[in-house]
Amino acid sequence: MTPEQNKTAEKMKSVQAAWDKAPSGPKKDAALKHYQAAEKANTAKNDAETNKELDAATHALA
Repeated sequence: MTPEQNKTAEKMKSVQAAWDKAPSGPKKDAALKHYQAAEKANTAKNDAETNKELDAATHALA
């Protein structure tokens, strides 16, 4: 894995942990949609899109 891929993988773990701890509600639902989009982008090896969606998921939980 490249350093960029490692960073993305760590970010995904971090966002997943934050999502797991979040209370149920519209913020969590919105974050889930972004996280799922990030997983899809990650599968396609699109780091830029993955990070964009992870940032959106983090923002949705805030």
